[in-house]
Amino acid sequence: MKEGKQVDTINFIFCTDQYLLGLNKKHLNHDTLTDIITFEYNPPGQALLSDIYISIERVRDNAVVFKTSFSHELHRVIFHGVLHLCGYKDKKPEESKLMRFKEEEYLQKWFVPRGTA
Repeated sequence: MKEGKQVDTINFIFCTDQYLLGLNKKHLNHDTLTDIITFEYNPPGQALLSDIYISIERVRDNAVVFKTSFSHELHRVIFHGVLHLCGYKDKKPEESKLMRFKEEEYLQKWFVPRGTA
């Protein structure tokens, strides 16, 4: 990604809804299902060191809701987590709009479905 960040290590941990819900309750005090939680461990200004937890169940359900493939939705969520590490937020409407724009930008640039050149 061209967002001005250096990467040390980003671990992607694929898990269940229940596992991610437990992390959400414990670390963020949110009692809701989510598709992704990103933990950043590096000191400010240092190369990214992170764990990104992704609920495969949420990704699968969201793919149905948004009428897209599981693979496309998974890639979107992966970019979403990395964009958070790059400083993008999504709590306010204008932040969410920019986040969606950046997700689509990276999906179009990097996601190539199987069987295409």
